[in-house]
Amino acid sequence: MDIEIRPAHPAEFAGLGEITAQAYLQDGLLDFGENDEYLGELRDVAKRAAAAEVLVAVERQRVLGGVTFVPSGGPMADIAAPEEAEIRMLAVAREARGRGVGEALVRACLDRARAVEGCTGIVLSTQRTMRSAHRIYERLGFTRTPERDWNPLPDLDDITLLTYQLTL
Repeated sequence: MDIEIRPAHPAEFAGLGEITAQAYLQDGLLDFGENDEYLGELRDVAKRAAAAEVLVAVERQRVLGGVTFVPSGGPMADIAAPEEAEIRMLAVAREARGRGVGEALVRACLDRARAVEGCTGIVLSTQRTMRSAHRIYERLGFTRTPERDWNPLPDLDDITLLTYQLTL
């Protein structure tokens, strides 16, 4: 696999935003499809890059996917405690799936978390239907933490996000 994982360049933000949006849309992960408010967040890579580290998987200058790494205490954290890092918005282009791209992105986040002084663990939230992602997390040593499961939209009962944690 000749895939490089590195920080996203501003010229790649729009493409990565579209890969992320399409991954969520095509997998049926947005309740309101193209009208889902969260779609704008998924496409806004510049906003994420200003508050966290956005990584891309690149092969021959083509972006295959990306992830947002939130260091401990970062403003984009949803569930991380002060001593934990968080993984957000992992997405791989449909045509690049099954090639280890997602796993490589998660491993890069683990490496970054280990390099953050005082960081004791890394956490993430995922939807029930993201079974391929769950397999990656479990293969890399993450464990489910049902006591931390949460609902980002309390008005809608069926949006509970599952959580995973890895102690470093």
